[in-house]
Amino acid sequence: MPKSALQYLPMLIFCAALAGCQQQMAEQPRYRPLQASSFFEDKRSARTPVAGTVARGQLQTDIHLYQGRRPLEPRDAAEIAGYVAGWSGDSWSALGRQIRWSPHADTFPFPVTSAVLERGRERFNIYCAICHDRSGSGRGMIVRRGFTAPPAFATDDSRGFKLRGIQLKLREAPVGYFFDVITHGLGAMPDHAAQVRVHDRWAIVAYIRALQLSQHADFEDVRDPAAKERLERERGATP
Repeated sequence: MPKSALQYLPMLIFCAALAGCQQQMAEQPRYRPLQASSFFEDKRSARTPVAGTVARGQLQTDIHLYQGRRPLEPRDAAEIAGYVAGWSGDSWSALGRQIRWSPHADTFPFPVTSAVLERGRERFNIYCAICHDRSGSGRGMIVRRGFTAPPAFATDDSRGFKLRGIQLKLREAPVGYFFDVITHGLGAMPDHAAQVRVHDRWAIVAYIRALQLSQHADFEDVRDPAAKERLERERGATP
């Protein structure tokens, strides 16, 4: 070897040694997905999570947000006790009309903004209008082709919501009821928990409330001064 090449020999040895180095983590014992294991009796390398394990970001302790329900309050217990005490004969129906307690929340878990309503309108038209129609009339496209017709949201149709065994108008149902039906389904309607995220379900409920209000609103319900002025002009122009 020429003398000039010998001066590079230490560098070549160092580079060769460096190329042979690697992290020990790359060689640690591990299982590939669905690989058999000789350590466990059932031969499964993938172990069942410990009971009560909650995935990161999946802790759902807020029953208002995730279930559409409200905590039981002392006043509710008193009403329920009175309801059970009167559970007999004709008094059952009369007592049921007096007691309006429902486990469903009657408020939204977050502020309803114009952005929330717009998101709700979009999700409603995608997932709900096929049955309920875009106006909430219950005459969607598949209903016209023979599917079971759902109750209308904004009319006096009392099908669907039952409180204390009494059918009530859907306009009287608390918002948590709609969230519960979207989540778990009801009658011919399947659940939509897998298709619609939690916050989007609430956005849809907010839009349903807007549909109900829009079809039973009067002039005094308009709060936007510009819109009110425009409506006044239109009313004046109407013969």
